[in-house]
Amino acid sequence: MDADVVVVGAGVSGLAAARALALDGQRVVVLEARDRIGGRTWTDDEIGVPVDLGASWIHGVDGNPLWALAPRFGIETVEFTVGSFQFDGRPIAWHGPSGAPLSEASASAFVADLHTVDAALDTVVAHAPPPSTYAAAVDTVLRSLQWQGDRAARVREYMAHRSEDLCGAPVTVLDARGLEEEHVPGDEVVFPGGYAQYAAALADGLEVRLSAVVRSVTQSTTGVVVGLADGSTVTADDVVVTVPLGVLQAGDVTFDPPLSETVTGAMGRLGMGVYDKVFLRFPERFWGGSWVVRQQGPAGVDWHSWYDMSRVTGAPVLAALVGGTGARRLETLPDAMIVDEGIGGLRRMFGPSVPEPEAFRITRWADDPFARGSYSYLHVGASPDDHDRLGAPSGRVQLAGEATWGDDPATVHGALLSGLRAAGRLLGTEVEPLSLATPVPR
Repeated sequence: MDADVVVVGAGVSGLAAARALALDGQRVVVLEARDRIGGRTWTDDEIGVPVDLGASWIHGVDGNPLWALAPRFGIETVEFTVGSFQFDGRPIAWHGPSGAPLSEASASAFVADLHTVDAALDTVVAHAPPPSTYAAAVDTVLRSLQWQGDRAARVREYMAHRSEDLCGAPVTVLDARGLEEEHVPGDEVVFPGGYAQYAAALADGLEVRLSAVVRSVTQSTTGVVVGLADGSTVTADDVVVTVPLGVLQAGDVTFDPPLSETVTGAMGRLGMGVYDKVFLRFPERFWGGSWVVRQQGPAGVDWHSWYDMSRVTGAPVLAALVGGTGARRLETLPDAMIVDEGIGGLRRMFGPSVPEPEAFRITRWADDPFARGSYSYLHVGASPDDHDRLGAPSGRVQLAGEATWGDDPATVHGALLSGLRAAGRLLGTEVEPLSLATPVPR
């Protein structure tokens, strides 16, 4: 055997599993298809300052293992509690459909409407007959309130944007219970030095083979054989596979024998969302003191939210976060057209004096063959239990990753905990997250 355990994927989930196993004395080999570690955590400084092209936030610091690990890994954080598409609590600049800023009274009335709808949604969702979409649940609430016209339209579009932001999916295919997974206890934080610091800390001391594209996993009574695209193989007693849900759904990795019906059934029901980022660096800061700028109406269909990253980077950077259908559309366009669209949206709100950006960076996660999307979501007809079903063992194969963690899917801490669950199953004992701060013996 080449190793006791092969881990496929050097994202946070795979690295957490590998580190836990190595700390227990297991011989572990990590195979990563990319030429870098981190997976969907990817920090890049092409625009002159570090920005996170993938995951950005710790969503809720209370009881979060990533928050507890940050000081142990020497990772600096900055509070930025708007990453779960909150509609108040932090400074948000609302712009009406015309592009003009909403008055304080109009903004307050709109936020009050969102609170009213949010409170009513809990009951509607709890009684929604499956399969029901989140869009249908929102419509049910609006009918009960007898809201029509622009008032109802503004609420519908906000809820649609929230679905796109949190799930990377249109509100019309998100299950009515799809946002029940979005619990954020406590503030949210981001990282001036980038999320990639976690991957670097977790990988320290591990054997990670880059540009190692896995195509097959074959298991027998004596072990597993992992086949790579270059024709080579790696053998081990067990394997932990942490490739994203989109890669599994595409069949890019084949399993012999096939994964259990429990796993494949869940795989077919869950959805893989798309969430992209457009970073623009400007010569100066022109957007005022709000943490987020939000555009209502048709002009904000794809360009509805701009985040002030100068709070994190120290440089005048805005980030547009685009999910669902909008993200898939932008991925078909050349960079120049995307930048022009974004600048047009900003000039609609701030006037023709908005300068051209000095630099930009654009993501395309759906087009990434090693991701095929950004994160999982509860597609209409799926069950919240399908996340954990996806992570059920299939013989010597353990699946891990954010899509397999039912409590907090689509989060980095969910990915980390799923990796520790897989490692714990192989070791026969629960693994404490803080143990990951222990150096791996050389």
